[in-house]
Amino acid sequence: MKWMWLFCLLAYNLPASAQSLRIGFGTHKPPYIFENQPRGLEYDIVMAAVQRGGLEPEAHYAPMERLNRMLSKGQIDVMATTNELSGGAIFYSEAYIRYQNVAVALRSRKLNIQRISDLVGYSVNAFQRARFLLGSEYQAMAEANPLYREEAFQIARNRMLFSGRVDVVVTDMRILRYFNHEVRGQVDVTQALSIYPIFAPTDYKLGCQQQAHCERFNQGLALLKQSGEYAEIERRYAMY
Repeated sequence: MKWMWLFCLLAYNLPASAQSLRIGFGTHKPPYIFENQPRGLEYDIVMAAVQRGGLEPEAHYAPMERLNRMLSKGQIDVMATTNELSGGAIFYSEAYIRYQNVAVALRSRKLNIQRISDLVGYSVNAFQRARFLLGSEYQAMAEANPLYREEAFQIARNRMLFSGRVDVVVTDMRILRYFNHEVRGQVDVTQALSIYPIFAPTDYKLGCQQQAHCERFNQGLALLKQSGEYAEIERRYAMY
């Protein structure tokens, strides 16, 4: 009986294991997410904030459209790189990262693009769910443009741009520059580009099945910033 009492006392005083949180990340898009490695600017911020919030993060990778379906079916608990514009009956965290998307074309095409509506009539390739995440004007352009496409894999945009198979790509420049290193043996990445800054910065949040998960993440994010760790993560990826 004495040993049983001691066992129960020890068990009671052991710290409870953290609750697991299944996080959906999009496919490989360095420097934000390195799918085959547990790292990336966005990945590091999300994972660290979740841990600071007292949860145990578990990463899952899939194209953005699939992640939306997985979240609605409860196959993941939260998904990264989203916001209220994406739609869906879910809760949203505080913004934790900002992307700066641009329209990019080969300079040799001499395109005249001054606003989002100017993309109508050009073949445009963008990331999945860009038609929602980049605002109502962009969504109207996408719906009116029969040459508009969205592609899950970021590297495909670099190949299509430099091979001339598409007029315009919509991407974050850090992602475009990174994948240039991976496709330089396939296409001529030395071609001059025209960059059209027609988009406002996009703030991304976690989309959560449960409001409590968003609240825990928000608490962890605040602690991450207060401690200086958020700034340290940014410094790790400053080279990009």
